[in-house]
Amino acid sequence: MKTDSLFYALFQSSPTILFELIGQPVSEAQGYRFASEEIKQAAFRLDGVFLPPSNRPEAPVYFLEV
Repeated sequence: MKTDSLFYALFQSSPTILFELIGQPVSEAQGYRFASEEIKQAAFRLDGVFLPPSNRPEAPVYFLEV
């Protein structure tokens, strides 16, 4: 995460920020895990992915590009 290290650190330390920005209840952020994931296609890497908790598999996955 060289180019987006500031945003990565921000969302890693406070994932509730995304939910505030998209108008979702902050309580929805509980249990989400933020990570940088690579997609197998000429090494395209997303800035981040908010993955839902394992006990809520029906919850949405949020992809983040900043």
